[in-house]
Amino acid sequence: KNLSSSLRAVAITRAAFGIESTPPLVIMADTAPLLPSFGPWRDGQAAGVKRPAPLDVECPADGKIIARVEMGTAADVDAAVKVAKEALPTWSGMTMKARATIMIKFHNLVTQHSEELVGLIMKEHGKNRKEAEGDLAKGLETVEWAFSMPQVAQGRILPVSGGIYCHDMREPVGVVTCIAPCNFPFMVPMWTVPIALVSGNTVILKPSEKVPMTMARAAELFIQAGVPRGAFQMVNGGREVVEALCDHKEIAALTFVGSSSVAELVHQRATAAGKKALCLGGAKNHLVAAPDCDIEMASSDIVVSFSGCSGQRCMAAAILLTIGDQPKLLEKVCAKAKALGRGQEGGQVGPVIDKAAQERIVRHINAAERDGATVLVDGRSWAEEKSGHWVGPTVLQFPPEMKDHPAMREEIFGPVICVRTVKDAQEALEVERADPHGNAACIYTQSGETADWFARNFGAAMIGVNIGVPVPREPFSFGGLEGSRSKFGEHDITGEGAMNFFTKVRKVTTRWTSKPNAAPDLASFAGVM
Repeated sequence: KNLSSSLRAVAITRAAFGIESTPPLVIMADTAPLLPSFGPWRDGQAAGVKRPAPLDVECPADGKIIARVEMGTAADVDAAVKVAKEALPTWSGMTMKARATIMIKFHNLVTQHSEELVGLIMKEHGKNRKEAEGDLAKGLETVEWAFSMPQVAQGRILPVSGGIYCHDMREPVGVVTCIAPCNFPFMVPMWTVPIALVSGNTVILKPSEKVPMTMARAAELFIQAGVPRGAFQMVNGGREVVEALCDHKEIAALTFVGSSSVAELVHQRATAAGKKALCLGGAKNHLVAAPDCDIEMASSDIVVSFSGCSGQRCMAAAILLTIGDQPKLLEKVCAKAKALGRGQEGGQVGPVIDKAAQERIVRHINAAERDGATVLVDGRSWAEEKSGHWVGPTVLQFPPEMKDHPAMREEIFGPVICVRTVKDAQEALEVERADPHGNAACIYTQSGETADWFARNFGAAMIGVNIGVPVPREPFSFGGLEGSRSKFGEHDITGEGAMNFFTKVRKVTTRWTSKPNAAPDLASFAGVM
């Protein structure tokens, strides 16, 4: 087979991990393979095109350089948009069922290559094996929703007056872009890309420059499944690429997932350029333990919630509020957190993404201890490991007077939970609702009445009852509360919300007969003065 330059670089990356590859490999002189952007415009580019220096991609588990990612430019974005615009008529002209069939083929290919993709996720992000398998499985779940779209995206038709019918038509918005974070290399791009494609849009993805390899391989599988190379492209890069995607007048819609501060800026810039924009930010999720909670079940779930994925997910627990003193629950939480080991097998805590993340997390723990918090479980010793970027599970107990401490307000994005005691359910609710993120919350209780009261009154959009990572499963869509710091824009980012975001609806009112069976009603203005 003849590989494009993009696919050739992916093949080299696979070879670096000892993964078999059918096409012949062209090994570069560099010790780490270069991952360029992905698209027809990139294949034939002259080698002398000026770009910023490539960025090293580290394996978080050992700190070794495993790849280099090309840093694109505004010119790269413009080239990709031109190709996407040219591909749009043909791709959108296909039936939705035909596009969905391609997505079924993509799903099958990902399943066939699941071990390879899981290995890439573990290598470039540091997830343990079970978490990497979950990343892939949850991404495939949204692909499954995408190829079910012909069953849910039909228009409606209704006789609305004598001889007059109304029907609506769902159409793609055009060229769209999706900007993904580093914490779920496969799942988060799959939130949007498959639904955008099946809707008939052409898509430009900007994967995180920290984890470019998983989606480089997935891009290859998209094309193998039958997606035209102009219909799906990737532009690698950093701030210059993001700003160019926000500003480009030919891009109709943009999604972003990242920190709240950046999500807000991206939303402002994209909407100022006339785009639809949906930008998800960070979180500070609260868990509330009622006095009647099942201690064994709750303690296990709490530890998984704040330690799983090394705390690097927007659904991770950040604060545990115990209603009254609950020493037995806290004792169990601490014992189970201390028992967790470092590593990448199932049940172990993996590394954090890079040195900067490690230093930020440790800095928060140090500041909390210095200012009066009690360190019940201390994961800072893991940071002394010379190989990789590690922080162990950490439990911090805060007195009431430290309720406004930065560690209680800011997203730490690591395996750290802050514990605080409140006097009753009302105070717990007041603390949770005072947080501006509005993302997720959970109540641990054996009382249906207590669960119902919290579910109806929490200030978050995604709520768990005895579930500390309350991620909605398809067909229920994912997204924080509108108007909060976790969501800038309208709609959820998966499922029906994504379908509505990536489409526009036309309404057509039609009359063919001059002799209807019934006279037009008074509300009809058709031919009436």
